Amino acid sequence: MTDASDRWKQWHEDRTASVSAPYGPLALTGTHWLADYPDGRIPDIPGIWAADGDEVVLIAAAADGLTVDGRPLDGEVRLGADTGPVADARVALGERRLVLLEREGLWGVRVFDPAAPARRAFRGIAVDGHDPRWSAPGRFTRYAEDRTVRVPNADGRERGLALAGELAFTLAGRELTLQAAEQPDGSLWAVFADATSGHDSFRFRFLHPEVPDAEGRTTVDFNRAVLPPCAFGDGFLCPFPPPGNTLDLAIPAGERTLL
Repeated sequence: MTDASDRWKQWHEDRTASVSAPYGPLALTGTHWLADYPDGRIPDIPGIWAADGDEVVLIAAAADGLTVDGRPLDGEVRLGADTGPVADARVALGERRLVLLEREGLWGVRVFDPAAPARRAFRGIAVDGHDPRWSAPGRFTRYAEDRTVRVPNADGRERGLALAGELAFTLAGRELTLQAAEQPDGSLWAVFADATSGHDSFRFRFLHPEVPDAEGRTTVDFNRAVLPPCAFGDGFLCPFPPPGNTLDLAIPAGERTLL
């Protein structure tokens, strides 16, 4: 095998291990929006949860079994959004991790459980083997100003998707572009669909090109296209592709569906 295919094989093994980890996406059992529970009581989760501006107030008794930063909660605590790994979430209930998130002013609690049925049922990811035809040089051109477009999300709601620029590349003799977001480390992230979406592959997928160089050059490698989190659990939000990111080309590369 070539060095590229060896690296791809290791990437696929690492990716499979990541999604099936105790607090990977398969462990998500639900996302609960606090606005849906005006009394502050989330089903099957103890305590009283209430949004208060840019924080959440959580009230619980020691008998409820909740811990915050590893210590039993007996009283009230104010919490912000969790931004690190799920395993490091501040609030826990036994082995479960209760992750706080905020989206456009709304607060939610995600429940991750290592004993989740989806994690036990996981048999792997259907993926096409490495094929150099589906990897191409790309050039990222930043917009003069970041753009936000409204797109549907997998949970049925519409939210803003921030876009930093356009990624141009040539694939199968076609000149193509994708609108891309920029991640905190400078790498890119694009939500796309292609002619395989919805039948030979999931309805859309994510692409994570590396950090562009000073001239905007990067590599667009669809061999590393991944399933979005919502392919692993209904509690994920997952934005749909923005306008222009549905390609009329079949791309039989990368992750396709769960086995």
